[in-house]
Amino acid sequence: MRDIEVQEITKTISRLFQEANFFLPDDVLTSLRQAREIEESPVGREVLDRILENAGISAKERIPLCQDTGTAVVFLELGQDAHIVGGDLYTAVNEGVGQGYNEGYLRKSIVGQPYSGRVNTKDNTPAVIHTDIVAGDRLKIMVMPKGGGAENIARLAMLTPARGQQGVIDFIVNAVDEAGGNPCPPVIVGVGIGGTAEKAVLLAKRALLRKVGEPNPDAEVVELEREILHRINNLGIGPMGYGGRITSLAVHAEVFPSHIASLPVAVNLQCHGARHKEAIL
Repeated sequence: MRDIEVQEITKTISRLFQEANFFLPDDVLTSLRQAREIEESPVGREVLDRILENAGISAKERIPLCQDTGTAVVFLELGQDAHIVGGDLYTAVNEGVGQGYNEGYLRKSIVGQPYSGRVNTKDNTPAVIHTDIVAGDRLKIMVMPKGGGAENIARLAMLTPARGQQGVIDFIVNAVDEAGGNPCPPVIVGVGIGGTAEKAVLLAKRALLRKVGEPNPDAEVVELEREILHRINNLGIGPMGYGGRITSLAVHAEVFPSHIASLPVAVNLQCHGARHKEAIL
């Protein structure tokens, strides 16, 4: 059994959310540069130039990449042989979110009672926390500031199994087509297939944590990702919706077994500012 102090968790969460909002990961920057070389539209290339310029300014000045600094989404992988000491795990996470958003001068976007009063919580808490118990004695923390524009385009369909692979592809491509420029393309398309309704949605969100373009380990799923990406990039939406070839940088699909009567499919889009950071304690 290995002890992990809650103070260390809070400090790490604070740091990760600030870094995620200031610094795009190298895989995202590389993908955007590659997209700029491939893009056929002059306007699309200009947009990608401005996106890359913005990322450079953000990193240099330590200011947010985007004014929407997101919902604080946190994925935890807690080793079964780890012992959290000194307080409550989720309290420590939320304290870290509050500290990070205040110290980093990040916009606080969370409101309580979302269907009525909508009063700002003033520190961007509570975080949306997903926890898995895994082997080992470490705590892996993955943070994702998820912007509202991209999150609002999330879709879930409970397809009939008769719709098959073609029905899955059509639903995903149509979701991106309907989204247009709203999620700030070029997007990363997270896809969850199978399980139950909530499992598919979570798979789609978690798929966004992959390095951009990193394929699924299953060869059949890789072919599905390629086909969806090809069709999306033939929609003509282009960077920021101004037209062009590159509407999506990548499609990341995750698959889980499902009931014989079900074919759940979820789509979760991530804007070109694919912000996420991780640490292991």
